[in-house]
Amino acid sequence: MTKWAFPAFAAVMMLLPALPVPDFWITQSIYIGLYAIVALGLVLLTGVSGLTSFGQAAFVGVGAYTAAFLAVKLGISPWLTLLVGVALAVAAALVLGAITLRMSGHYLPLATIAWGLALNYTMANMEWLGKYDGILGIPPLSLFGWSLGTGRGLHPLVWGVALLAALGAVHLLDSRPGRAIRALKGGSTMAEAMGISTFRYKLTVFVIAAFLAAVSGWLFAHFQRSVSPSPFGINRGIEYLFMAVLGGVGQVWGAFLGSAAVRLVEDQLQVLLPKLIGTSGNFETIVFGIVLVVVLKYAPDGLWSFVARRLPTPRRTRDWEGAEPLPARAKPARGEPLLEVKEVRKEFGGLVAVNDVSFDIRGGDIVGLIGPNGAGKSTTFNLITGVLPLTRGEVRFRGEAIGGLPSREIARRGVSRTFQHVKMIPEMTVLENVALGGYLRSSAGELQAMLRLDRAEERRLFAEAERQLQRIGMAEQMHELAGNLALGPQRLMEIARALATDPALLLLDEPAAGLRHKEKQALGAVLKQLRAEGMSLLLVEHDMDFVMGLTDRIVVMEFGTRLLEGTPEEVQASPVVRAAYLGTEH
Repeated sequence: MTKWAFPAFAAVMMLLPALPVPDFWITQSIYIGLYAIVALGLVLLTGVSGLTSFGQAAFVGVGAYTAAFLAVKLGISPWLTLLVGVALAVAAALVLGAITLRMSGHYLPLATIAWGLALNYTMANMEWLGKYDGILGIPPLSLFGWSLGTGRGLHPLVWGVALLAALGAVHLLDSRPGRAIRALKGGSTMAEAMGISTFRYKLTVFVIAAFLAAVSGWLFAHFQRSVSPSPFGINRGIEYLFMAVLGGVGQVWGAFLGSAAVRLVEDQLQVLLPKLIGTSGNFETIVFGIVLVVVLKYAPDGLWSFVARRLPTPRRTRDWEGAEPLPARAKPARGEPLLEVKEVRKEFGGLVAVNDVSFDIRGGDIVGLIGPNGAGKSTTFNLITGVLPLTRGEVRFRGEAIGGLPSREIARRGVSRTFQHVKMIPEMTVLENVALGGYLRSSAGELQAMLRLDRAEERRLFAEAERQLQRIGMAEQMHELAGNLALGPQRLMEIARALATDPALLLLDEPAAGLRHKEKQALGAVLKQLRAEGMSLLLVEHDMDFVMGLTDRIVVMEFGTRLLEGTPEEVQASPVVRAAYLGTEH
């Protein structure tokens, strides 16, 4: 959105009740605001994080029924019922998330469906909740003795909450924890290698979505002045997800557009379809199903994508000039024992991918790991960095056993890496992708991000990201979307991201693949400079000229075993190595 778009939109929505518009417009606007709050949680949960939930209506029901029961049955202040309702929804989200978020695939969607069905059954069959009749006579909200009522007085509160939630979401996504959340959708491997606890952030965003849904439910209860089970069933949960997808499931403002489209069109269809068909029924559900299929086919990014095309492309203001450098770790002395790999073994069922391989790296070394395709080089990388568990053997880093530790803990100790197949976040800029590497060197949390109290740290992170991009010759491309880069620049960007972690040991998996000759020469110069600064490197590479001109020692692997270790000259002269590559000693 442009600089003045949000303030203008906010002013219109907050002042709408004071304008001479029909009460029906106010009612429709309140419903759109209530729906948008829930859909906003799904944008964060499903669109950004890649976690599908069909149970958001159940969390809305928790907020609504808590408000109704405590206010009507116990006479508790509505403002206290908000705290209780949110607490219950958050507790339920924590339990559901703890059980399901460590699993992959369909477990979370199934769990949210089960949660929605179970809560709806509870609401519809418990005497103390009014069964299908629900709870009536909920008192209107009042502020400083002034009743907000259910129309024009409540409208500013609903839209104030919706707009603050949207602003908080925008701020969150443009921050250290926001980049971690955006990394979830691409899987856990890269994020964990940058030191990010993917489970923690999955649980965080799941709780945020439940929190927003419960707040919407609390507002809904005081708007309707009654609650019953029907608005909180699985059908409404699917409808909330439809709103997010229709508007643009990865876009904050798509939640508002999708909610408005569904609410306004649904009302019109309820009037028009019975006239066209000649009988009453929920035929609008059929229409929405057809619309969803069409949108997924022709506009997978939702309706907001059509709006976004007409808006100027945002460009980050370069305001980090002179920012303090991020904290840096002490580098090992040259020749100091750094990495010890002792008889590591990895079995996949009956297949031995790595067979008792041993080697070591000392401070200031550049060690190459070479071998034919399928020799086990990348698997060895994954064993060292915790991506795969060891079958047996030992990996020690600076004297500490790290075999069996999660990737994020190994990264915390000073080991960083790139990947054989580039792992990045295509929707983020090059600068933001590299800034993700500074995650462990910073500390701002979600609340700080939402309140914009993290700006000083963000400037430090982006200054570091630009410094690393300058180092590899990509500073001019820092505002490009990472997904628009060719393979070679993507690999360089990945190296810059790894450097932003300030590692003592850097593991590079085929760093020169896809690079032109001059780019390889520039990369070689950068790697030699890193060694001069005290960093050690282990690299897998198929370009023998690149390896031979750069490394101090080379470890040759074949069929998962260590074939030979020696200097580049010794490896080049070895008939055993020639046999491994060419199939003959002659």
